[in-house]
Amino acid sequence: MKIERDSLRPFDFEGLEIRDYTAGAEVSSSVAEITVPAGARHRRAWSKRSDKYYYMLEGSLSFTVGVKTLDLTVGDCCIVRQGSRFSYGNPTSEPARVLLVHTPRFDLSEEVFEDEPG
Repeated sequence: MKIERDSLRPFDFEGLEIRDYTAGAEVSSSVAEITVPAGARHRRAWSKRSDKYYYMLEGSLSFTVGVKTLDLTVGDCCIVRQGSRFSYGNPTSEPARVLLVHTPRFDLSEEVFEDEPG
């Protein structure tokens, strides 16, 4: 199965632009590309279901996983285990892009958000 990036319609999730490569597919993992604009952030959350693998494609992001802060740049990967609290943001003036893999696949009803959007 081939999925062309240009065939995907990006959608907004609290200021993040997401291209979901596996939406509607019956697959064991899910893959998405996330564009994080300058100054944007993903609020503190955790997954009841999935491990998450964030691979940096462009720019840089600052992740908080548990109590650790991790600065990621191109080629770095951050693994967030199921049940681990995390958040991330783009403190730079340039957009960042990250590839996200959920295993097992993403299910919004299994994600817990701990603070307010924005």
